[in-house]
Amino acid sequence: MKLNRKYFLLALSVLTLLSCKDADNIENEIAKTPVQLRVSRFDRALARSGPEDILKLKSDYPYLFPEQYPDSLWKVKITDTIQRELLAEVDKAFGDFANEKVALEVLFKHIKYYFSDFDVPKVITVTSDVQYDTRVILADTLLILGLDNYLGKDHHFYRSIQRYIAQGLDKKYLTSDVVSSFAKRVNRFPRNRTFLSRMVHYGKELYLKDKLLPEISDAQKITYTKEQLAWSTSNEAQIWRYFIERELLYSTDPKLDRRFLDPAPFSKFRLELDRESPGRIGRYIGWQIVRAFMAKNPKTSLQLLLDMEAGEIFKRSNYKPQK
Repeated sequence: MKLNRKYFLLALSVLTLLSCKDADNIENEIAKTPVQLRVSRFDRALARSGPEDILKLKSDYPYLFPEQYPDSLWKVKITDTIQRELLAEVDKAFGDFANEKVALEVLFKHIKYYFSDFDVPKVITVTSDVQYDTRVILADTLLILGLDNYLGKDHHFYRSIQRYIAQGLDKKYLTSDVVSSFAKRVNRFPRNRTFLSRMVHYGKELYLKDKLLPEISDAQKITYTKEQLAWSTSNEAQIWRYFIERELLYSTDPKLDRRFLDPAPFSKFRLELDRESPGRIGRYIGWQIVRAFMAKNPKTSLQLLLDMEAGEIFKRSNYKPQK
């Protein structure tokens, strides 16, 4: 028995080394993927402009000046003291945007490697009056980033924002938010309205981040603190047992979204542990199901994974969290 265990551990070590070598080879190939990234700093152009520069701004950035907004509104905005402070704070936080540009370039190399028909968009940096619900907009040829939504959770501009939302308003989450926006293109929301289908849908999005953002932490991918991620990992088996015992997997009750999938200060088990839990815990569980499936089916392409039904992924994952 000891001999068998010895050979088992040796085989496991060899498989782990081979897996790491494959991952390194893929990353080397990704690094060679050519991308041309263009960044246009509308926020800086606005900060350096006066009312007399409106026409030039409109000429340079026509897509940012909807016809229903008169020039007089922009003139007021350019001279408004709060707007000037907002622009100054963005400049203080991001400077020349050099680090972010490198991170976006690496991200786009990964996307291009896995999705060869992806066209790298032009990046436009703006301020958005802290409209955090639309802080990242990926259009056909443009990626618009509202940088005033990434000044850090304790910034004084965010004092009136609920803490669980402000937690994600930090530039360390910028590339993760870009992938979430990209995921809307390639990860269709399921027609099947079961809780399992919705969990796996969000699990696919998070697995996309595993592949497209391999250098960032799991906490950054799901917008958790380190403590929230640790809690989720430690309580994974208990969470899963709760879902199973209450027969939630195939329920179509829309209230489950609000309890376990939607952004919230905590998940709602209706137990004493609620206040200890992070919100969106169902997404975390969906992520682990997808990871378990891919561990058992490593040859599955990202495109095939994204097209697969949740039920098939769950069945073939043999997901069972460790106690």
